[in-house]
Amino acid sequence: LLTFSPICDIEVPERLSSSYEQLRSYHLVERCVHVPAREGSEEEILLVHSLEHLEVAKSTQTMDEEELKRVSENYDAFFFHPSTYRCARLAVGATLQLVDAVMSGRVHNGMALVRPPGHHSQRNAANGFCLFNNVAIAAEYAKLKYGLKRILIVDWDVHHGQGTQYIFEEDPSVLYFSWHRYEHQEFWPSLKESDYDAVGLGKAKGFNINLPWNKVGMGNSDYLAAFFHVLLPTAFEFDPELVIVSSGYDSGIGDPEGQMNATPEVFAHLTHFLMQLANGKLCVILEGGYHLKSLGESVCMTVKTLLGDPVPQVTGEMAPCLSAVESIQNVRAAHKPYWKWLAFEDTSFLQNLSTKSHLLKTTNSNPSTEHESKITNNSNDTVKVDRFLELHMKNILFPVPPIKTATTGWEGSEYFLSEHVQLVKEMDKTEIKALVSGFYADLVKEDKTLLSLGSMFVILDKILKKEVCNGIAASPTAALSAAVALRHSVRLGFQRVLCVFVGDMQMIPNTEDGNLGLYICANLLLLLLKDAEGNDFFSAVLGFILPVAYSYQPNLTVIAVGPNRNLGISGISLLVALLQGLAESRIFAVIEDTEISLMQNVAKVLVGASTPSFGIYVPPTQEKVNRIKALRDQFQQKWKMLQCSGKLSN
Repeated sequence: LLTFSPICDIEVPERLSSSYEQLRSYHLVERCVHVPAREGSEEEILLVHSLEHLEVAKSTQTMDEEELKRVSENYDAFFFHPSTYRCARLAVGATLQLVDAVMSGRVHNGMALVRPPGHHSQRNAANGFCLFNNVAIAAEYAKLKYGLKRILIVDWDVHHGQGTQYIFEEDPSVLYFSWHRYEHQEFWPSLKESDYDAVGLGKAKGFNINLPWNKVGMGNSDYLAAFFHVLLPTAFEFDPELVIVSSGYDSGIGDPEGQMNATPEVFAHLTHFLMQLANGKLCVILEGGYHLKSLGESVCMTVKTLLGDPVPQVTGEMAPCLSAVESIQNVRAAHKPYWKWLAFEDTSFLQNLSTKSHLLKTTNSNPSTEHESKITNNSNDTVKVDRFLELHMKNILFPVPPIKTATTGWEGSEYFLSEHVQLVKEMDKTEIKALVSGFYADLVKEDKTLLSLGSMFVILDKILKKEVCNGIAASPTAALSAAVALRHSVRLGFQRVLCVFVGDMQMIPNTEDGNLGLYICANLLLLLLKDAEGNDFFSAVLGFILPVAYSYQPNLTVIAVGPNRNLGISGISLLVALLQGLAESRIFAVIEDTEISLMQNVAKVLVGASTPSFGIYVPPTQEKVNRIKALRDQFQQKWKMLQCSGKLSN
């Protein structure tokens, strides 16, 4: 550390060493493939940076302290040390090694723990602790070496990655998404072009997405709402071949820079969603994160998810604050001209009245629009946050069940089921009859149906006992089996059960709109996906089903697929994958026994295989968008994650 760089007391080597120790303590290190780091070459650095910038950086290796101070003063919040150049080259090289490992298929995905970070660095300038832009170099490298045409960069650091924006703002092959603390340009880097109306330039208009947070204290529900209502629909339309994350954890709780309230498990959910893109090709690159305990736990949550572990239940009230909803609405309005999924959405610009009002600056914010939080970030009380996180992680973490996916098998299943699917013994016929006659006689009339229920009872029991994570069963009547499964689940002790029906379900009443319905009876939440097809799927699932499901926070998810469905195998597989973020990934899928190919694909998803590409994006019709919007308006007061515009109904 040099005497002239007091601000660097947060960008310290312990950021890496403590994160690595936390990974070791969770026994995650031994489960990962280790990719050796190397120095990035000058040629690789020049894919993004100017020769002049490279030469200045190189020359600092032999400078004394006075010279280093003089060079550092040319940049905003950047401080050279004699070792900076080599460390930055190692950060570049480690990032590219990860890209190679993922693109070659040696690993499915991965995380690079590197410093210095990179996303503020520009073509010709160091900036904000960043010398070389690791993620931007990785994107250019992947395009050059692997011929990629579409790369998604997701920047969830709490600062705007203006360097990455400048590098790609005229390049439509890279979709850049950043959320960041902005506070109406009051927060560093305090740039006009960090606001929502900076959408890219020329042929790349629409490919730069800025979501500005105009107040501190944003939490889990705000981050999830941003994914549901902005990032995920855009990303699925873009259909990237590789996803790179500028993974800054200063957007997490306790961080002195961010002053946000998001807890570590939300990063597991964000990672899980991104794993459904680009056939699972995901490279997570460390950027910021300056509260060591919060950083370490968030890194571990990310890596556990990359390894395919069940996702912990997300905590906190599932209701985005008004300021977040206003920002989301403005982003949607700014990008409506450029994305098909937004074409028929009702969008208009808002004035961010919740944070711009002079009343809010002279009095405390209206408590009805604020999050309640167990921890405030107004004081840098590291001990308090450490203690909170210690208890919080104990509460949300759980032993991973020894078996991922269970089934009792069905005719021919032994020929195509993944080796990771565990066959469990069927229930005795006498037992099934006794159970059905005792509790489900009003539902079950035929013997052939009765016998098919045995496998379902066994699998649900094992899910409840946490012997297996999820399960799949074939049934001659999926609707009936699902109805029994719902009642049985509640009887077993599951307090909140989410059921998603796909296809023609005779036992579920028809909805008036004929497309999507919501039913709440006792402690069951039923979502009906009847006629969604092709790319109506995204507006139905991302715009309605996921927000409602996350608002509800079930303990178990039941997915039933019946006959006469319009949704294809890739759509159902993706639906199952997305819903694995809920209920600690406890899912029971019941599928008509004639659907052998579908069974195979859903089983693959349940054991953790990447979801197949959805294919060429076809926008939803205006009629379908209007139906879903009407449902959103109808239910957004009860299920607040549906809120994505500032015009909230009463």
